[in-house]
Amino acid sequence: MAREARTERLNHCIIEGIRDKKGKKIVLLDLRRLGDAPADFFVICEGDSNTHIKAISDSIYKKVKEEMLTMPAHVEGSQNAKWVLMDYFNTIVHVFYPETREFYDIEQLWSDADFTEFAEL
Repeated sequence: MAREARTERLNHCIIEGIRDKKGKKIVLLDLRRLGDAPADFFVICEGDSNTHIKAISDSIYKKVKEEMLTMPAHVEGSQNAKWVLMDYFNTIVHVFYPETREFYDIEQLWSDADFTEFAEL
């Protein structure tokens, strides 16, 4: 499978994993045309509590592993679950607690990126 198609499928699996656990304010940032970006895409969402954030990140992990036979290269923040970061190389997932998301304001830092917002189901 071509890299671009694989990345598109990966992003779809990640978003489905978020939606499966009712993650909120889901945004996909396409960073490909930005020269200094650490990845091609960021997927950003939030949960209501530490438990919810952990459930969302677990759901993403499980869905991507089952459907794409892929695991993240690195996961950070699972302990306190205010911000869980999952690194899938081309795509980095950020699952935030609302106040933490507001504080770091990644969308504003990367405001030159192309944004896609996903409705909550």
